Amino acid sequence: MELTESIETINQRLIEYFGIDSITGQSIWRVVWSDDQYEKRLGTYDDFNGNIYLRTVTEVRLVPKYNQWIHQKFILERLVIVPNTNIPELPTTKVSYEPLWTFEDSKGEYLPPTFAACKFIVDTVYAAQYSNHNLARYKDPDSSKEEALENKRKRIDVLVEELFGEQSSLGGSTVTGETIIVPRNYEKRGN
Repeated sequence: MELTESIETINQRLIEYFGIDSITGQSIWRVVWSDDQYEKRLGTYDDFNGNIYLRTVTEVRLVPKYNQWIHQKFILERLVIVPNTNIPELPTTKVSYEPLWTFEDSKGEYLPPTFAACKFIVDTVYAAQYSNHNLARYKDPDSSKEEALENKRKRIDVLVEELFGEQSSLGGSTVTGETIIVPRNYEKRGN
């Protein structure tokens, strides 16, 4: 799939809407290509020369960040402070971009990123984290018994209308109990 917006445009708009970190000067949110991301990580690595084993060494190396599980997809990342428990793994940095969303469908297939999708995700994250946001809280439409019954009646009316259209005058009368429907017996019983 082709991009509808360039990644540069999306990232610039993310900066304009959500800002940069005042200490590092890095954007707080960004979209990146998974295969291009590397990080310096402490680990134990086996070195080979072709098929010949050379050694096992524990050191900090520049390694692919997402290569293990995300391939050829765009990712929405957020700049975060590296937690104290992870500092030994990432000893060269105090902040790190961490994945928040992979642009893929329910089957794991590539989807092109858009600013609108990024903004929706970021707004949702902020709404969950902070109480002083501009998004309305979810209200269960069936929170009271009366509302639940009214919403059920409306859903049934819509279904009846979709199924029978103008041909049925049964609509609301089946819900209110004013109508009795006797099904026809299609099996003939033996005498």
